[in-house]
Amino acid sequence: MSARTKARKRALDILFQSDIRGDDLAMTLAAEAQRAVNEPAREASWLYAREIVDGVIDNRDEIDEQITTFAKDWSLARMPAVDRALLRMAVWEILYNDEVPTAVAIDEAVDLAKEFSTDDSGAFVHGVLARIARSS
Repeated sequence: MSARTKARKRALDILFQSDIRGDDLAMTLAAEAQRAVNEPAREASWLYAREIVDGVIDNRDEIDEQITTFAKDWSLARMPAVDRALLRMAVWEILYNDEVPTAVAIDEAVDLAKEFSTDDSGAFVHGVLARIARSS
């Protein structure tokens, strides 16, 4: 598994945890940063995970607007929390990270949705992200 794939899982954990607990995302990220200090072997994945979460924090309103616009008939509140976190992460990669090809961002998000969310989440996440990618 690549360092970026591990980083995406780590970012997903942070985004999901903050959402489920209703905690401030920046505070959840800071707590994870404290844990990361004691895990030098995972530094490569931590750096990109932090970049993703910082990007979501910095661009949350626009990211959520994109998701809401292209998630046909689904509000953010109605989505499973894992899907919401995955979409935020992937939309940041698609719109704000030129180093990651759009197809990779979508594929990685879909794979994580299939692994960690509902049976229908892979197709749902793919559909939303494909519409966002076409519009950008």
